[in-house]
Amino acid sequence: MNAASPITVLIAALGGEGGGVLAEWLVDTARLAGYPAQSTSIPGVAQRTGATTYYVEVYPESVASLLGNTPIFSLLPVPGCIDLLVASELLEAVRTVQAGMVSADRTLLVTSTSRTLTTAEKMPPGDGRFDAGLLQDVARSHSRRLAAFDMERMARDAGTSPSAVMFGAIAASGVLPLTREQCEATIRQSGRGAEASLRGFALAWDAMHEAARADATRAAAAAPATAASVGSSVGSSVGSSVGSSGSSSHPAEGFPAAAREFVRLGYDRMQDFQDRAYADLFVARLQRILAAEAKLDLGVARDFALTREAARFLALWMAFDDIVRVADLKVRASRFARVWREVGAEEGDVLRIVDHFKPGVPEFAALLPRALGTPLDAWDRRRQRGGKAPFAVALHVRTNTIAGFLALRALAGLRWLRRRGTRYADEQQQIGRWLAAIESAATSDWECAFEIALCGRLVKGYGATNERGKRNLSHIVDHLATGSAFETMAGRAAAIRAAREAALADEGGIALDRALVKHGAPPRAVLPQPILWSKKRPAAHAARPG
Repeated sequence: MNAASPITVLIAALGGEGGGVLAEWLVDTARLAGYPAQSTSIPGVAQRTGATTYYVEVYPESVASLLGNTPIFSLLPVPGCIDLLVASELLEAVRTVQAGMVSADRTLLVTSTSRTLTTAEKMPPGDGRFDAGLLQDVARSHSRRLAAFDMERMARDAGTSPSAVMFGAIAASGVLPLTREQCEATIRQSGRGAEASLRGFALAWDAMHEAARADATRAAAAAPATAASVGSSVGSSVGSSVGSSGSSSHPAEGFPAAAREFVRLGYDRMQDFQDRAYADLFVARLQRILAAEAKLDLGVARDFALTREAARFLALWMAFDDIVRVADLKVRASRFARVWREVGAEEGDVLRIVDHFKPGVPEFAALLPRALGTPLDAWDRRRQRGGKAPFAVALHVRTNTIAGFLALRALAGLRWLRRRGTRYADEQQQIGRWLAAIESAATSDWECAFEIALCGRLVKGYGATNERGKRNLSHIVDHLATGSAFETMAGRAAAIRAAREAALADEGGIALDRALVKHGAPPRAVLPQPILWSKKRPAAHAARPG
C-alpha cells in the first residue's frame, strides 16, 4: 500500500446551511471519481454558540491503484493536520484557528467574510461585535493562505444555500483531486434545486480564482496603490467646502464631503418615514450643527466629524419605530421578495407569512393627541400598579392574504396621524434638547460637542430599551453637558465620554451610575416597580389537621 496520507478537509457551518449535504457531496464525488473517502460530523449547539463541523478525508490514489488494500481513515480531525478548512462564517473560522486545527505551513483557509452575530455579541447595549478586520488578520497569520469572500451574499444572489457556495470554493481550491465537471455532476444528480446550487457553485469558483490572482499581484501592487489612495483621500478632504452645492439638487450636496453620504441617506430616510417637510427639518437641524462647527473648528482640521456623527444618529432617532412604521415595512414588496428568497421558494410554491404582533396601550396612545393619549396611558399604569399585566392585544396576521395585507396597509397609511400623536411631540422635544446641547458646547469646545453628539448612540431599539436609552441621554445632558462642575472643557468631555461608554457597557445601569457619581453628577432616579402578590394555593396532598 502506498504510504501517501489522506487529504484532510474540515468544514465549519452553522445550522441550516447544508453542511451535511456538502459533506455527502464531497464523499460522493470522490467515490465516483474512484478515490476512497470518508466523512464524520460533530454536532454544534443552539443559540449561535458554535458551528457543526464536518470532517472529510479523501485518499489521493484511486481504488484501482491500491490493489485491494484499504486506507485507514481517522474519525476526528487532528490539530495541525488539516489541509483545507472551509468556514461559512468569519468568527467560526477563527474559532477553528483557536482550537489549533489550522497550521501556517499546511492549511489553506477559505472563509466567508459575512457575520452571524453570536449571543455574546448581541447582549451588550453598545456595539459588541468583534472587529472583522482583526479576525481576518488572525486567520491570515495562522494559515498558509487565506481566501475570504462573502459566501452569504453569493448564496443569496444564486437563490441557494451556503453549502453549494462552499462546494464551489472547495472544488476551486485545488486541494482535492476532483474536477469541476465531476463536482457539478454530483450537484445535478442531487435533484431539486440543482440549477440554483450550480449558480452558487460557479460564483464561488470564480471568487476563488480571483482571490488567487489577487494574492499573486498583491505584493507588487501594495505600495503604489496605497500611496495613490492616500493622496486621493487627502485631496478630497482638503477640496471639500461648506458651501459647495455641486451640480445635483439633492440637499446633501450643500454639506462637506465627509458628512454628505450620511446626510443623503438621512434625508431619503426621512422622506420614506414621513414626508418632504420632515426631511427638510432633518437638513435644517444639521445646518445649525454645521454652522456651529464651521465657526469653531474651521471644518477641515476635524474633517467635519461633528456634523457627520450628528447626521448619523439624528437620522436614526428621527425615524423612530412605531406601529405605523412597522406595518409599512411589513407590506413592502421588497420584504416579500426577501422572505421568498430566504426560504428558497420557487415558482409554483405557496408561501404563507404570519406576522405576530402584540400592541399595547403605549403603542395606541403614541398616535393619539396628548389630551387623549396621556389619560389612556395613565389608565394602563394604574392597572399595573394594581397588580395587573399591561394591557395588550395578541394578533396573528396572515400578511400573504388579502385581508391581512389590507389591514396592515391601512395601518401604514396612518402616517398623517403621527404628527398629531403624543410620541411624535415627545421625540421632537428630546431631539431638540440633545441638538441644543451640541450647539451650546460647540460655541466653546469641539471635543465636548463631539462627545455629546456621540451620545445619540444611546437611543436605539424599541420599547423599554428605547426608553432607557433616552433617559440615560437626558441625564447625561442635564448633569454633565451643562452646569459649572468642571474646571476645564476637557474634563467635561472626558466625563461625558466615560458616562456614555458605561451606559453602553451595562444594560442594568450600574456602571453608568458609578460613572456619574465619580464625575460629580447624581445617579439616575430609581424607577418605581410594582410588587405583584399572588396567593399560594395549598397543595392537594397536604396533610389534614388532626
